[in-house]
Amino acid sequence: MTTKHSIPSDEELTAFIDGELTAEEAARIDAIVNEDESVAERLEFLARASLPFKQAFAPLLAEAPREKLETMLAAIPAQPSARPASTPAFASRRRFLGALAASLIAGIAIDRAVIGIGKGFPAKDENSEWRAVVADYISLYTPETLAGPVPGREVQAAQLASLDEKLGLSLSPEAVSLPGIDFKRALLLQYDGKPLAQVAYLDPETGPMALCIVRSDAGPKAPDLESRKGMNVVYWSNGTHAFMLIGHASADRMTAIAEGVRGKVAA
Repeated sequence: MTTKHSIPSDEELTAFIDGELTAEEAARIDAIVNEDESVAERLEFLARASLPFKQAFAPLLAEAPREKLETMLAAIPAQPSARPASTPAFASRRRFLGALAASLIAGIAIDRAVIGIGKGFPAKDENSEWRAVVADYISLYTPETLAGPVPGREVQAAQLASLDEKLGLSLSPEAVSLPGIDFKRALLLQYDGKPLAQVAYLDPETGPMALCIVRSDAGPKAPDLESRKGMNVVYWSNGTHAFMLIGHASADRMTAIAEGVRGKVAA
């Protein structure tokens, strides 16, 4: 019989990755990761997003020839092998992602499907990759992930203020408010070495929704609509940032919500 467990928050998983939990808490999350594939995938995303690939692998790349890196990748088994109980479940994933990053930096051509991003999307749309990663991540959210009371305005403002310096935006609770949809939290993540802001919401009708922002020099782009992971995504950009609103609401409703928030979050 599978034991029920509460889904760890992003803060708990990040603390687990950084080794900041007690031994008891780390053992609890390790057990959940081994039992729940969705939690394991979310942990993998956070581990991948926070790894300083270039700094970590600069010495390796200075010494290792391409053939050696190819051999290293070829030696990685398709299925994880048995590991000591004391080894965190995410460790093998981080080693794999680190080796993969080193290989990519060295110029080895690796199928993008290996890391599950950008698959099936045109290479010319560089911004599609970050939207694919965000969609993978948000697809793991359930209403229970965002359960709890709506934070007060002061708490919302404090969370948003932590994003301003990294993103170069001035985000207020009023600017990111969505009609009839509850603000739940604002987080600073990282993708491809860039800060990624995520404002998470809970729509009482359709469930989790998120507004995500990254810096971008791709230039202005009018709002467009796409479907990812069974969700609708409205995305646009101005001269300095790229934005996406993702959720399970209908395409028409997502477009209307995005149009309402678009002018309020301009740099």
